[in-house]
Amino acid sequence: MGEVQQKNILQVEDLHVQYGQVQAVKNVSFYVEQGEIFGLLGPNGAGKTSTLSAIEGLIRQQSGTVTVAGYDTLKDSRHARAAMGVQLQSTSFQPELNVAEILELYAGIYGLSLNKQQLQALLNEINLSDAENKKFGQLSGGQQQRVSLAITTIHDPKLVLLDEPTSGLDPQSRRQLWSRIESIREKGNAVVLTTHSMEEAEAVCDRISIIDHGRIIATGTPQILIDKHRNDPDVIAVSRRGKITLEDVFIALTGSAIRA
Repeated sequence: MGEVQQKNILQVEDLHVQYGQVQAVKNVSFYVEQGEIFGLLGPNGAGKTSTLSAIEGLIRQQSGTVTVAGYDTLKDSRHARAAMGVQLQSTSFQPELNVAEILELYAGIYGLSLNKQQLQALLNEINLSDAENKKFGQLSGGQQQRVSLAITTIHDPKLVLLDEPTSGLDPQSRRQLWSRIESIREKGNAVVLTTHSMEEAEAVCDRISIIDHGRIIATGTPQILIDKHRNDPDVIAVSRRGKITLEDVFIALTGSAIRA
């Protein structure tokens, strides 16, 4: 099956995911274009992880289709997975290996070889040229995330899935990782990220979808969603700073109750 040349790197249509009697994802549809950073936002238990897992091929949906770079994830899973790079929130690597060894190891897993010059170029790109021989377990959280993202994108995937990539990072490390994510877009590849930070979604994402109780309840650019809902009574009621923010819209649409 040949790759379909199309503008959308990711196409999710009528996706349904069910665990026993619990329907985690209900009729979810969205697309992500080339050179786009797309945010999937939602409270805990809203269906974000199940949606990402279906895209990755970790779980099998009950119905609906997921297409990555023109490949159906069920009918042509090998090619679909080859077109993806995935960074999970809890990604970790062998702590006893140094940075250079980890990069060379995972390049080999993807069928790539890094010569000394290529390795140095990659280390420079992620601002870790002075940490080549440092063990992974000795790196700061921000440094570990940069290594993780480098491995996720080492095979130049058309679609990169990031699960809360900046969780727990300080502002400097977070901004640096934002720049790395934006560089993926500049190459014409696509990014789907989950985040609980509305500031991050506003700063990085070209478009977002808000998912709650397994359904997409809003999609658009952050500014379009703010403009669309800024006069809603529920949005005005939760606003704390006089200026309507994406967080105000998010809480008004999903409720203020704390999710488990």
